Amino acid sequence: MSMRQNWPATLWLVRHGQSQGNVAREAADEAGLHEIAIEVRDVDVPLSDLGHQQAAATGHWFAALPPEERPEIILTSPYLRARQTANAICEAGGLNGPTKLVIDERLREREFGVFDRLTTLGIKDKYPEEAAHRASLGKFYHRPPGGESWADVILRLRSAMNTINLHYCDRRVLIVCHQVVVLCMRYVLEELTEEDILSIDKSADILNCGIARYDFEPDAKGVCMPQLEIWNHGAPMEAEGAPKTAEPDRMTGTR
Repeated sequence: MSMRQNWPATLWLVRHGQSQGNVAREAADEAGLHEIAIEVRDVDVPLSDLGHQQAAATGHWFAALPPEERPEIILTSPYLRARQTANAICEAGGLNGPTKLVIDERLREREFGVFDRLTTLGIKDKYPEEAAHRASLGKFYHRPPGGESWADVILRLRSAMNTINLHYCDRRVLIVCHQVVVLCMRYVLEELTEEDILSIDKSADILNCGIARYDFEPDAKGVCMPQLEIWNHGAPMEAEGAPKTAEPDRMTGTR
């Protein structure tokens, strides 16, 4: 049996850089609009110019680590903004050894169903009963028609972690994904409660290209538990002079 009981040696979580969807959503909120002005599918939303800078800065930050500390494996959400971020990290030399980008649809953004492209105002106007239901049930368990709850995302992430533990035991793994996915991974890895994760979410948005790191060293009894060593780290953007951004990672205005 592995000393790490089938865990990776290190697990990095990185949210994608600022996307054009983030920018469009912020503009819609500021203007008091009901819909977000973006024409492509959520899966096809690319990085903004600033997002490309943030992704490159993150790659340089990983490349500056000693080779024995850099990620060896990189997995990404299939969404374009995540793949562009992952590619930028690879191109900057952020991985140790040959780079193979593994796309895993279980790491995708939460699906919004009928709420897609709507701001908070738009949801309340178009789906008042559903908005009231969400307010009553809470966003952890509320599933918009045709979409996913946070609990739904967590179910697929448990499956993804089982695959990572099976295929990449004792390896240094980097995941590039989305704000809610990063938060839900914390829920899974740290065995949190609904209240715990919603409190973390409320405290601050995950930075675009914000970095988290888990280590998995066994204790004196040989028991291995995920240890959060870095959380929402924004140093790469500071070092490169690219501004920090933390627009909610969704095509709707809901939190």
